[in-house]
Amino acid sequence: MTMMSPLGATIATKLKAALGATVVEVEDDSASHAGHGASGAHVNVVVVADVFAGKAPLARHRMVYAALAEEMTGPIHALAIVAKTPAERG
Repeated sequence: MTMMSPLGATIATKLKAALGATVVEVEDDSASHAGHGASGAHVNVVVVADVFAGKAPLARHRMVYAALAEEMTGPIHALAIVAKTPAERG
């Protein structure tokens, strides 16, 4: 399910602006992690951007984390990332 919360909208806006992403899918997976004592959102993102071309997966993830630095210190507890180029997305 796509996250329609204000946090989801913020994530999508920031990734589109910072990375020129053409596709951003945001899913709140917090309910799956309820009860383990962590506070904050568990979020899965799929990001498709030309800027990822020629970059290793770790570099792509660092770019996403950099774009969401403010959210990583606050509302996001855990972030799962799928980062692809448009050609990889198919």
